[in-house]
Amino acid sequence: MPRYEYRCRSCGDTFELSRPMAESSDPASCPAGHEDTVKLLSTVAVGGSAASGPAPSAGGGGGGGGCCGGGCCG
Repeated sequence: MPRYEYRCRSCGDTFELSRPMAESSDPASCPAGHEDTVKLLSTVAVGGSAASGPAPSAGGGGGGGGCCGGGCCG
């Protein structure tokens, strides 16, 4: 289940809630009981190997990247 981060406008507390995506926009009360909260924009870290080597170049003749490099242009 996704976790969403909220901030209370009354006391400034930041907190997280686990809830279904369908309920992500529903009102959320802060742990202190205040009702004036706002959902924060969160970033998601996804594991991968992006930093393991150079990225292939797009386009530029030769091998298969980009439109003109892939031979789809007339």
